[in-house]
Amino acid sequence: MELLNAIVVLANFVLIPALAYGSQIALGALGITLIYGILRFAHFAHGDIMAFGTGIVILVTWWLQGQGIGLGPFPTALLALPVGIVATVLYLLAADRTVYRFYRKVKAKPMILVMASLGVMFVTNGITRLIMGPSEQRFADGERFIISVRDFRDWTGLAEGLAFRSAQALTIVVALIAMSLLFWFLNRTRAGKSMRAYSDNEDLALLSGINPERVVVITWAIAGTLMVLAGTLYGLDKSYRPFTYFQLLLPFFAAAIVGGLGNPMGAIIGGYVVAFAEMGITYAWRRVVGYLGPEGWEPAGLMQILPVDYKFAVTFGILVLVLIFRPTGIFKGRTL
Repeated sequence: MELLNAIVVLANFVLIPALAYGSQIALGALGITLIYGILRFAHFAHGDIMAFGTGIVILVTWWLQGQGIGLGPFPTALLALPVGIVATVLYLLAADRTVYRFYRKVKAKPMILVMASLGVMFVTNGITRLIMGPSEQRFADGERFIISVRDFRDWTGLAEGLAFRSAQALTIVVALIAMSLLFWFLNRTRAGKSMRAYSDNEDLALLSGINPERVVVITWAIAGTLMVLAGTLYGLDKSYRPFTYFQLLLPFFAAAIVGGLGNPMGAIIGGYVVAFAEMGITYAWRRVVGYLGPEGWEPAGLMQILPVDYKFAVTFGILVLVLIFRPTGIFKGRTL
């Protein structure tokens, strides 16, 4: 029974939250790695455009809730997702036409495009804060739990309870569907194969008759969709604040680099590596060790390596170690 209680505590506070958080990071990192693999620059506006798209979803969600429209046990935000995705894709295409396309035409160095994306980041941040404000916003509705602590204790008779929130389950399911559809698209459709060919060898792809502007549009459309999915799922699971999405830029890039910048599978694996590392290092292991130790014995301290406030320091540490010892990541980069 003590072992089962330890497993339940670990699942409740580390495994399930890390799986949900890792799914959110993986979706964000997939967008970054697609942009890098095809457009060949690091998109620093990723987090703020994600905040913009999620803000649109929240506004539409509030309007639907005001009209009495909902999905019962499911979040109303699912109905608002298509509007947020369309608005974000249009915004990205507008940014591409007004900013990025010029630098592509003049064959500017990747660093110039990175600086341009910083400008887009600041503009987007201002627009989002103007519309949504800087404060925390909550928009989740529907059933809060699939499994509650009380129900789990009644079913199992264990001292510890397991809470599995609807937002966590929704995140994991939607992320798996989105990842599967993305890999199917890249490997099975003509447009996906064109994107892969353009990423492998741009000049040869152009000689083969591939339209580069069509590839760019599809890339921004996919990246925008992934941004809104990741941002909305993160907001449902936790809360929405524009500055928080800017902070997520670090774990997104860390996940993409850990897996191999430009490699979609690497971005997914990197997302879960970063999430489990953050959760594991900042978790207080006292209760788990107390259950696994001798009867009646309990650790004196929290057995916490770092406080929760330092979770981004964990991500930064992982990023530094990867850049020093394996800069190509787990998988070699730039392979769609």
